[in-house]
Amino acid sequence: MRKKILIADDTNFMRQMLKSALDPEKYQIVGEALTGVDAVEQYKEKKPDLLILDINMPKMNGIDALTEVMEYDPKANVIMCSDQKYENMIMLALKKGAKDFVVKPFTSSDVIKAVKKILGDE
Repeated sequence: MRKKILIADDTNFMRQMLKSALDPEKYQIVGEALTGVDAVEQYKEKKPDLLILDINMPKMNGIDALTEVMEYDPKANVIMCSDQKYENMIMLALKKGAKDFVVKPFTSSDVIKAVKKILGDE
């Protein structure tokens, strides 16, 4: 059975890049969220194996969305993805429960490596 992944990023280009990086035979993209609010709602509805979450999104930023997801499901697998290279944002995301952090611009192999590490597909 393919593992389910939810992608949350407000830019279509980044969502498409993430989708194209993930092997469709191994992973099923169960949703795409454009806002932090939508990411939380879709996480609760679709219960994916993994959430890839951008930090900068409208209506609710990724850190706040991460906090809500972790309160709902403390065992959630979340990879934060952002162009912000600031160590404090990485540390805050990890402290709040993110399992990994991929910095934009990323390569497909960066994404796959993080996904495999979290989902145990190495």
